Amino acid sequence: MSRPGQLHLNAFLMGVGHHEAAWRLPESDPHAEVDVEHFKNLARIAERGRLDSLFLADGPVLWDQVGRRPSGVLEPTVLLTALAGATERIGLIATASTTYNEPYNLARRFASLDVISGGRAGWNIVTTAGLDAARNFNLDHLPAHRERYERAAEFVDVSLKLWDSWDDDVVLADKASGVWGDQEKIYPPAHRGAHFRVAGALNVPRSPQGHPLLVQAGSSENGRNFAARYAEAVFTAHQTLADAQEFYDDLKRRAAEHGRDPDHIKILPGIVPLIGATEAEARELEAELNRLIRPEFALPVLAELLGVDVADLRLDEELPASLPAEEEIEGAKSRRTLVVNLGRRERLTVREIIARMGGGRGHLTFAGTPAQVADAIESWYDNGAADGFNIMPPVLPSSLERFVDEVVPILQERGRFRTEYTGRTLREHYGLPRPANRNTATTAAHAAALRS
Repeated sequence: MSRPGQLHLNAFLMGVGHHEAAWRLPESDPHAEVDVEHFKNLARIAERGRLDSLFLADGPVLWDQVGRRPSGVLEPTVLLTALAGATERIGLIATASTTYNEPYNLARRFASLDVISGGRAGWNIVTTAGLDAARNFNLDHLPAHRERYERAAEFVDVSLKLWDSWDDDVVLADKASGVWGDQEKIYPPAHRGAHFRVAGALNVPRSPQGHPLLVQAGSSENGRNFAARYAEAVFTAHQTLADAQEFYDDLKRRAAEHGRDPDHIKILPGIVPLIGATEAEARELEAELNRLIRPEFALPVLAELLGVDVADLRLDEELPASLPAEEEIEGAKSRRTLVVNLGRRERLTVREIIARMGGGRGHLTFAGTPAQVADAIESWYDNGAADGFNIMPPVLPSSLERFVDEVVPILQERGRFRTEYTGRTLREHYGLPRPANRNTATTAAHAAALRS
């Protein structure tokens, strides 16, 4: 049965494509990952398709062996500031870690992006797994999973206080009296917590969206609790409709338990669409890309995710019968569980898992015609597994162009996706309200209580 409403679609941009071997295709520019003109072109393609937003992943670490794939990554808020000037409506979501940043600097950076873009900024909140990142920040060990989420919760609380530290109408600009702003409408956080002490107000006025859209990526127990409390959009990875439905129902329920409107948290799984004029053509593209993977580069990455030594993995055998228990893993718990379950369920060899990971790192990979891709997206939406999708083009720019020019029109014809932008901010694209300043709301409530 058709579900009312329309889909939300984001373009998740990564270098020359999400498939790790995309850079080896004749069409690919192996230097494009640090070329701002390449990203401007991608942004304009996505905006032409009326997509909700662009999304950039990030981490404070050199992600891979440089032999494996193009490894340069421009700092995302800087890159999105450039893309804000090259676009008009599409949202701009950047990833930033709560483990290796401080609230004041990061809140200022995202508020600035929201002001510069006219209200199109979003923050993908991550806690950053991996010992290599920890060692870049004076640490000899990775902070425990629960500790990283406890820090993240306080980090977001402080950021919200900072974004609300200016009332919307602080600025008077009264030239006659010589008064520029109303100091009574500045609210310093004066925060003292377990992880942070932040005294003063932000030095950026309250931004067009009130505060940037809050996005979260992570499906562990700690991740779900965090998302239910804070997130307005959730990027997640699922291989089956049933798993996606369970996650969708669980997160909406948890949001309601926090007193939130479940419709104000948009759940967007990732999908890697390999599109061909025929299904056979799409399958051939997938096979060609998988043939170009070099297993010797991919094996250490898989071993680290699983928490095993490289020597424990045999390319043409299934995963070892004995793997570390989930509670022993302090890294990317939910992604590790997904990969293990995929390998066990489909009895994949390590080589086959590497191929499946090479395209989407655990996200759903779908090869088919434009109509088949549209059908798959609609099916998950109609069956309560998603509010939309994070589109992860395997090859850039060609796969994004095919999605925008061949899949989006089908969804538009079916009434499942917008034909024009109706709002200017990212919140408006998602149908979300602009949050009230909690300080103003508290003052108004106190005044009302005194009057009564």
